[in-house]
Amino acid sequence: MFIDQGFGAAIAFFFGLIFIPVFLGLSRSFGLYAVVREREAQVFTLFGRVIGTLDESGLRYPVSHFGLKALLVPFFGKRYLVSTALKQYYLRDQMVNSEEGTPMGVGIWYEMQVSNPVSYLFVNANPEGSLQANVASSTISTLSNLEMDKMLEDRHQLSRKVRATVSPLSEKWGYKLGSVYIRKVAFTDRQMVDNITEKVVKRLVQVTSAMKQDGENRVGLIKSQTAYKVSQKMAEAAATRPAVVGAALNDLAGKDPEVLAAVLDVMETDQLIASNAEVDVLPADAQMLVELGGASGRPAPMALDSDAFA
Repeated sequence: MFIDQGFGAAIAFFFGLIFIPVFLGLSRSFGLYAVVREREAQVFTLFGRVIGTLDESGLRYPVSHFGLKALLVPFFGKRYLVSTALKQYYLRDQMVNSEEGTPMGVGIWYEMQVSNPVSYLFVNANPEGSLQANVASSTISTLSNLEMDKMLEDRHQLSRKVRATVSPLSEKWGYKLGSVYIRKVAFTDRQMVDNITEKVVKRLVQVTSAMKQDGENRVGLIKSQTAYKVSQKMAEAAATRPAVVGAALNDLAGKDPEVLAAVLDVMETDQLIASNAEVDVLPADAQMLVELGGASGRPAPMALDSDAFA
């Protein structure tokens, strides 16, 4: 009995694995329910007319949205799946001519998203290709005959202008145009590229040399000004020193003449020693000068009274 119950449950489980997916597939085929994925919309048509759109993700029941006529869709209508995810495209090497007649290659990046699935399906037979062609033609018409400098420097404003031109028509086709950006503006003539590169290099060399020379001039000017100020201050100090020393000596003479005399003697002796002259010292009781200078032609020695060293 226990074996029979287990065998019956196994058979029920086996048939359940087969029957449930088949049942769900048939229910979906007959339009009893629909699974809407993220960034997806489902458009239902019946007898050639649109009866509604499901764009909220999850398990949905068309009958609850469109009524009993939704049950006729599998037989007399059609269900369209439309992706509403954000898409990005890049158009390379769109040729334009500048005001100077220079051929330029332009790269355009843009993003778009389906905002109206019904218009996307039935207004335009090839909305994606038409949008791409519209973006390219609008970019070419916007950038053609512009000055080269403006074309190279004002790409942000030009991108906004292209987006404003393309957006109204794209909305009619069920698209919502996102950002549009002119990513690349390049020269197509190789010789022209080489000439411009050579000019830029020469200009950079000139600017670098000018900056270097200007720096050297500024450093030289600062050095000369500094040397002038230093020499001026040294001259002022040298001119001030005699006056200060003279004032000090005058003050000392007025207060104590003997000290002044001693100071002068010390200064004189200091100068004499600094001159490396030969000095003969005589005894205090010497009555006469024995010799003045040598016979060898050396400078004459100086005789000092011994009282000066007493």
